[in-house]
Amino acid sequence: MHWLWVLIVGAIIGAIAGAITHRSGAMGWISNIIAGLVGSALGEALLGHWGPQLAGMAIIPSLIGAVVVVAVVSFFLMRSSAKN
Repeated sequence: MHWLWVLIVGAIIGAIAGAITHRSGAMGWISNIIAGLVGSALGEALLGHWGPQLAGMAIIPSLIGAVVVVAVVSFFLMRSSAKN
C-alpha cells in the first residue's frame, strides 16, 4: 500500500512541477510520475529531508527537485525537436 501512495504523491509533485514550469502539456501522466519520483530523490539528496512529509517524501525539497528535473528534461526535448 505504501508504494501506491508513493506513486500518487510522485504524480502530484510531478504535475505541480509541470504547472510551475508551464511544461505540463508536453508531459503525460507517466512522465509526471517519473519526474516527481526522480525529482524527489534528487531534491532530498541535495537538500535533505526537511519540511512536511507525505508518503515518506519531504514535500518542499521534492518539489524543488522535480522542478529542476522537468526544466532540464523539457529543455533537452525542445532542443532535440527544434533540430528535426
